[in-house]
Amino acid sequence: MTLQNATGVYNTSITPSYLPWNTYNYCNAPHVNAHHYVKPNDSEAVLVYLNTMIRHHKRTPDNLYPNEKELNPASGWDCTDFIARDYAGRTAQVYHETIIPDWHPFASQIWTGTCDAGQLTRQGLEDAIKHGEDFWSVYHDELGFLDKVSEEDIYIRTTTEVRTHQVAGGFLYGMDSSTVNNKWPVYTQPENIDDLVPNYGCPTANTIRAAYQSVPAWTNHLARHQDLQDRLDATLGTGGLSAWSSWYDHFFDTFTSRTCHGHPLPCNSTGACVSQEDADTVFALGDWEYNYIWNAAENATTYNQLTFGVMFMELARDFKRFQSGDERHKLRFHVAHDGSMIRLASGLGFGKISPLRWPAMGSEIVMEVWRDQNKQDFVRVIHEGTPVTTLQWVALEEFIGLLEAQIPSNIFETCMGS
Repeated sequence: MTLQNATGVYNTSITPSYLPWNTYNYCNAPHVNAHHYVKPNDSEAVLVYLNTMIRHHKRTPDNLYPNEKELNPASGWDCTDFIARDYAGRTAQVYHETIIPDWHPFASQIWTGTCDAGQLTRQGLEDAIKHGEDFWSVYHDELGFLDKVSEEDIYIRTTTEVRTHQVAGGFLYGMDSSTVNNKWPVYTQPENIDDLVPNYGCPTANTIRAAYQSVPAWTNHLARHQDLQDRLDATLGTGGLSAWSSWYDHFFDTFTSRTCHGHPLPCNSTGACVSQEDADTVFALGDWEYNYIWNAAENATTYNQLTFGVMFMELARDFKRFQSGDERHKLRFHVAHDGSMIRLASGLGFGKISPLRWPAMGSEIVMEVWRDQNKQDFVRVIHEGTPVTTLQWVALEEFIGLLEAQIPSNIFETCMGS
C-alpha cells in the first residue's frame, strides 16, 4: 500500500487564489463555470442534451461519537440561520427547528446547539446556490442551451434525504432567483429500492465486498495504522466499536464536517485533541479506502455493478429516451451522495486514468450530448469542471453501450443469490 498525502483543501469552500481553480476541495468541489469552461473542438457542434449528477453540499457530521457533546465547542452547532421547511400542500407552511434539551437523559450523545446529524447547513445551502449560478453561467449565458428554468426543461431527481431536496432548491434558485416562489417537484424512489443512493439490498454484493476487505491488501493497511487508531480511540471514545475500527470512513466524515465549517478538530474533556497531522493521515486513508473498495480491489468492478447497476440502467434509459426522440427535458439533474458519485466515476472508467478520491461536497459529473453538422450525436463527460480525457467525444451509441455494460444480467436474481 502506498499512501499519498491528502493534497487539497479541507477547511473552506473557497479555494485559495494561489492554487489552481480545479484543485481538489473536499468542502466544495470545483465544477463547471463560465470562467474555465472549454467548448468541444468541433466548433460547429450544438449542445442538445444534458444529464448531470452532483453530491449534496456541506452538512453536519453524519456519524456521532459515543459522547458527542463532550467533543464539540461549548457553542455547539448552530442551524438557526437556516429555515428548514417541510409541509404538505394546502396546509400551514411549517418548518422545523432542532432543539437539544440539556435535561435530556441522552443529551451527551449529540452536540449542544440547534443542528441535527447530517443536516444541510446554511453554508452548504450557499454553496448550492453558487453552484446553480455557475451552472447557469455556462449552459444559459455561455451556450444558450437552457433558456429558462422550468419543469418543462428540467427534471430533478433526488434521494429521500431532505438535504438532497434542499440542495436541489438552492441549485434552482441559483439558476433563477424568481423560483423562490415556485412549487417544484423533485422525484424520488421509495427508500428501500432507491438506486441513486444506492439503497436496494444486494447480499451477493455484500459478500463480495466482505471478501476483498478480508485479504492482506486491506487488513495490512489497518494494521499498519494501528497506532493512529489507538490514538483516535483514546481521544474520541471509539474503542471497541467496529464501525470506527473497520475503516476510516467515520473519522473522515467527523473531521471534514468540522474543518469545512471552521470548527476545530475534536478535543475531549481532558484537553486531548486530534492533531492536524493525524487528521491529514485520515484524509489520505479515506482516499485510499474509497479507491480500493470501488475501483482497485479484485472484484470491485462486480461489486460496483451490482450496487449501482440499477442506476446505470436508469441512466441508459435516459439516454436511449433522448436518442429515440422521446425525451421532453433538456436537463436531467440528480442530487446524490458520495456513494453515488464514487460508483458513477468508477463505472465510467475514471479510475483507469488515475486513482479515485473521496467525492467532495458538491462533486459533479456532467454528461453532455453534442450534435455535429452531420447530425451525429456525441457525448462529452466533464468531472469537477474538467473534461475527462477518455470521454471527450464518444458516439452516443457507444456511450449508451458503456452504461449498459455496467448492468449485470438478471441483477435482482444475482443480488439475491437466486
